[in-house]
Amino acid sequence: MIDPLRFQAGPQDSGKRLDQVIHERLPDFSRSRIQQWIREDRVKVNGSGARPSHTVHAGEPIEVNPADPPPLHATPEAIPLQVLYEDADLVAVDKPAGMVVHAGAGVHSGTLVNALLHRFEQLSEVGGALRPGIVHRLDRFTSGVLLAAKNDTAHHKLAAQFSGREVEKIYLALVHGAVKSETGRIDRPIARDPVHRTRMTARLGEGRAAWSEYRVEARYPGFTFLRVRIGTGRTHQIRVHLSSLGHPVAGDTLYGAPAHVEGMPPLGRYFLHSHSIRFHLPSNGEEITVVSPLPPDLADWLALLSSRAVPDRTL
Repeated sequence: MIDPLRFQAGPQDSGKRLDQVIHERLPDFSRSRIQQWIREDRVKVNGSGARPSHTVHAGEPIEVNPADPPPLHATPEAIPLQVLYEDADLVAVDKPAGMVVHAGAGVHSGTLVNALLHRFEQLSEVGGALRPGIVHRLDRFTSGVLLAAKNDTAHHKLAAQFSGREVEKIYLALVHGAVKSETGRIDRPIARDPVHRTRMTARLGEGRAAWSEYRVEARYPGFTFLRVRIGTGRTHQIRVHLSSLGHPVAGDTLYGAPAHVEGMPPLGRYFLHSHSIRFHLPSNGEEITVVSPLPPDLADWLALLSSRAVPDRTL
């Protein structure tokens, strides 16, 4: 059951479409689903029905009564997967940028879960019918190492390591600007942005605790290449933390990066890659590190950037 949402439109909502205003407050639901709710008279503005295109005015009371989504089950799809490590309990895959981990928000096919179900006979059921095997996630346009559990016992053991902060996760990120310190730690809680609901923020001083550590690997004119270690796994954590320093991840327009870099081709994604994960095998407790090299699209972009000037240091 999805709880009703009641709110009063603010100044920031004035002039926007009704479906857009609702989507900003309920970003986990697609615009098309919200439009369907409006057509089904599940949305009231000033106590009356309205169209999705209704222009919202500040002060208008809006009530949303979401419809429960129909039950969904992930289905196998023949999608290529690059396996980095596999045993009887788990698989580590190299997720490409652009692939959603599991269905949701209007995406029901082409996901990593669909690919996993086709490739492997059994996955853990702890995550439910839509997220079989999924122990942790990566943003859609983040590439790199991701673990999936094949059975429930392995899933619980891996999940305990993640929640106990026993898993070391290393990312590679290219950010705009010259990061001042060679190393640093960002210890700022992360919360949903109260104005832009599709974003997270670390500027409120409240939210879920989160910390990220970084080390400069190379410097380029206008950019810094970082190795980032995170101790928590909050939504958009690295992107939010680095942006809070004034150094958004290259290509990440949601958090302040420019859409175009003069003299460089479009990235088509943001420059963030899950480089390695160190954890203990569920079967025997042996420590293992799974590594994913920088993918060709990011490596080529970095090489082109490097050809414009000699960096101070290389990875």
